[in-house]
Amino acid sequence: MVSHQLRARGIRDDRVLRAMLDIPREQFVPRDHRAAAYSDEPLGIGHGQTISQPYMTALMAQSLELEGTETVLEVGAGSGYHAAVLGALAAHVIAIELIPELAATARENLANAGRLANIVVITGDGSLGYPPEAPYDAISVAAGAADIPRALIEQLKDSGRLVIPVGPSADQELRLVRKQGGAIDWHVVTNCRFVPLRQAG
Repeated sequence: MVSHQLRARGIRDDRVLRAMLDIPREQFVPRDHRAAAYSDEPLGIGHGQTISQPYMTALMAQSLELEGTETVLEVGAGSGYHAAVLGALAAHVIAIELIPELAATARENLANAGRLANIVVITGDGSLGYPPEAPYDAISVAAGAADIPRALIEQLKDSGRLVIPVGPSADQELRLVRKQGGAIDWHVVTNCRFVPLRQAG
């Protein structure tokens, strides 16, 4: 996976590559998908949600340029895999998941993989962020939004970075957003396709 799907496609951050090498992805997919745990595709994890393609996980993590001191918000914890990768790259990760059953699964998977030391999984509406731990050095959103939620921009530190899929489900852009001096700038990292960002209620 690391050699053929990541390095060969331009992932150069050594810390990201090490995290993807060290974290057992098979522990974060349902048992009936474990034979495909390292395949170059997203996999269903129940409740209409997926664990992202490994390349997309690596690309999002690399785009955040984490150095190991940051507090990161992850929106859409899913099965916990992306939170595990972020936890290997940052000091503290808050992972928020709307679906209670998936939040419980993420906590269990992270515990089984020995990755809970600096990761907290919260059940809640990720489109609202998580104000108690804000502001964040970086925010990673693993679901497609029609636009960038205002709450996430407000909870991003000045000089912070936000990576998020934006657009309709069939035609999304993975955007890297930077906040500097209160102003927002962004560019497109790649085209992508994620499940929709769901909201409570």
